[in-house]
Amino acid sequence: MDDKKDLQKDLKLERKLNPLNVWALALGSIIGWGAFVMPGTTFLPKAGTLGTFIGMSVGALIMITIAMCYGYMIQKCPVAGGEYTFAANSFGKKHAYICGWFLSLSYLAIVPLNATALGLVSRKLLGGLLEVGYLYSVAGWDIYAGEIVLASLALIIFAALSIKGISVAGWVQTVMTLALVASVIVLVIATIMNTEAEFSNLSPAVPEGKSTFAAVISIVAVAPWAFVGFDSIPQAAEEFNFSPKKANGIMVIAILFGGFVYVALNTITASVMPWEEMLAKGYDWPTGEAVEIIMGKAGLVFLGIALICAVLSGIMGFYMATSRLLYSMARGKALPSWFAKIDEKHKTPKNAIIFVMIISLTAPWFGREVLGWIVDMSSIGAAIGYGYTCLSTLKTLRTNTQERKPVLKGLSVLGTAFSAVFVVLLVVPGMPSYLAFESRVCLVMWIVLGVLFYILSGNRQKGNGAGAV
Repeated sequence: MDDKKDLQKDLKLERKLNPLNVWALALGSIIGWGAFVMPGTTFLPKAGTLGTFIGMSVGALIMITIAMCYGYMIQKCPVAGGEYTFAANSFGKKHAYICGWFLSLSYLAIVPLNATALGLVSRKLLGGLLEVGYLYSVAGWDIYAGEIVLASLALIIFAALSIKGISVAGWVQTVMTLALVASVIVLVIATIMNTEAEFSNLSPAVPEGKSTFAAVISIVAVAPWAFVGFDSIPQAAEEFNFSPKKANGIMVIAILFGGFVYVALNTITASVMPWEEMLAKGYDWPTGEAVEIIMGKAGLVFLGIALICAVLSGIMGFYMATSRLLYSMARGKALPSWFAKIDEKHKTPKNAIIFVMIISLTAPWFGREVLGWIVDMSSIGAAIGYGYTCLSTLKTLRTNTQERKPVLKGLSVLGTAFSAVFVVLLVVPGMPSYLAFESRVCLVMWIVLGVLFYILSGNRQKGNGAGAV
């Protein structure tokens, strides 16, 4: 037994991720199912074409401001755990626990969200081929055995790939993300060359009866969660095979590419006919309809490739981010040591990955409506993670007085303010992103569970630090 414990102490995560792998990890986590359906459900109805472009650009700039703080803290703490580790080093174990508790659910919820999106892909592209074996309905969402099987297979396969080693996971993630970007670029080029796509169709710039400011703000309000995923980079910091100083540029490029994909898909959707007319026709999936008009069935193939790669890269990306966060929390004694066990052969946090898989496998049985409540609620975890990172940057700069970085200090203050605004958008009634009643109930339950778990794990928490370096 002691030999096994000694062996575990010597085992470490392997440094095998190159800059392209890390960029793919971030972008693949940023872009998911929502990018392909929000043009018809959110972007055009709320902000039009110009409003979406400006709002998403402003949102990207805000996230880049916050990313500057992440880049600085990665250089100071180039280990797994990201925001949890930053909070531990700057504010101690209690703050680290609060940050890690909320962030863990934020990451964990996105894994099954992407897996269940595969059923939606079949509904959109395959005419509901997997809508077989009707079981029951939850909150108005029909549960089919065929879709559960597909989601479960994806979760199991990607868990196995994640356990196989970070180099395998990084290679798979890179291939899928490059295919996603290439497919979107093909669609953009086809739209520019197609005679059906006219610049005049992009008018009006914002919805009738809505000010430009109101349109832009409606997109800025969702941008923080549209870009969730770039923060998976610090979770992988312990597995970089390059200098942590490069993380800054990688995050910025991933955010810019993410903004490009959102805006490109929205513009493509609006280009084939006056977009208000398109929405009035009541198409089930306006983006798919627009692409079929532009390129026919071939366009749907490219769109399908992009969509499937976005969903699968999201599963892979958040498997990595969630498991590394849980691994770091266990290493800091905020979770049982079982989560910190590293596979002897593949050098990956095998138990943490298996835990994520098991929890995710239960989600498809509840349907996407219930899962949506949890995901909406867990968005607050991302805002808390942003806030702790920016505050950690500010404190570190003030502590290390020899580091004269007035611009970064200003950005950390701005980032902290933005993070606070994101929380306000979620919890204050009347705000654009105010949580639905069901999500607020889930939030209260998660807070209560967190308090109880912290009390029950008090003896373990009395250890020194929380994964600090």
